[in-house]
Amino acid sequence: MSYTIKDVAKKANVSIATVSRILNGQGGYSEKTKSKVLKVIEELGYQPNAVARGLINKRTHTIGVLFPKLSSSLVTDLLDGIEKAANDNGSSVIVCHTESNGEKTMKYLQLLIEKRVDGIIFASEILKDEYYQFVTKTSMPMILLSTESYAYPVPFVKVNDFHAAYAAAKYLIEKGHTRIGMISGNKDDIIAGIPRIEGFKKALSDHNIPLDSENIVFSRGFTFPYGVEGLKRLVKQFPDVTAIFAASDEMAIGALSAAYQMGINVPDDISVIGYDNLNLAEMSTPPLTTVGQPLAKMGEAAAEMLFSILETGDTPESRIMPHKIIERMSVKERK
Repeated sequence: MSYTIKDVAKKANVSIATVSRILNGQGGYSEKTKSKVLKVIEELGYQPNAVARGLINKRTHTIGVLFPKLSSSLVTDLLDGIEKAANDNGSSVIVCHTESNGEKTMKYLQLLIEKRVDGIIFASEILKDEYYQFVTKTSMPMILLSTESYAYPVPFVKVNDFHAAYAAAKYLIEKGHTRIGMISGNKDDIIAGIPRIEGFKKALSDHNIPLDSENIVFSRGFTFPYGVEGLKRLVKQFPDVTAIFAASDEMAIGALSAAYQMGINVPDDISVIGYDNLNLAEMSTPPLTTVGQPLAKMGEAAAEMLFSILETGDTPESRIMPHKIIERMSVKERK
């Protein structure tokens, strides 16, 4: 049998309001009354209804997170940080898989608002006008993670992709490489595509390294198959290439796989550096040198910013997280 707050109040011989205050730690009762009510709750095995409690204290202690893709290792690391912060703040997480589909994203936003989540973390894709307007009308706080908006004043947590891509190309140059190619993501992606491409190009330009259309292969995404296809295309159009910057670790590992299939030795024939520092990077053969994003810390920071808004009502400053080169064995110095 499922007991209600009315059952608890009746058996403890107190009002429903008193039980509610005890459950929510609001005061206005004696320790004797509190002990009696808690004993009855234990005897009945009463479980407070989270939605009902949310109606009382205006908090459901739940946050919603929207990701475009759940199979990515990047998402796993970001979510680890989000869940850590949520747990530390006594909250739980609802994860929504949008597939970068506008209609599906809107349905999930509506669902989260109907569920009365306390706030939303919008991750890894462009914040469209319809999403922003819909959430803003509800006054629900929102944080962007691994993305940012140039059009709307929404706080974000991310790495500076331009600077990080510049660092990757500069690292290859410092290792003596002058024939450097890039396997990029979507060249129209203003969040991660364009900044990484432009950072790569700027590094080559600043160091007087030849740069032409043959240096870059453009892909539609950042996943493993695009890395496989990208290496094959890059080697074909730029046969003298000695080093490659791949715009994600999944693409870099795809490039390692294609190189193996083609009889190309990494790093003796071609050096490869990735981007993200996923767990997969140290499991590849050879272990992948990469630009590290502190993904778990980014997720944790985004959630902490959301909880800060809920506690203070103040909008926090956006955060640019540090990147660093993680050296492993996929890049060789060229003499």
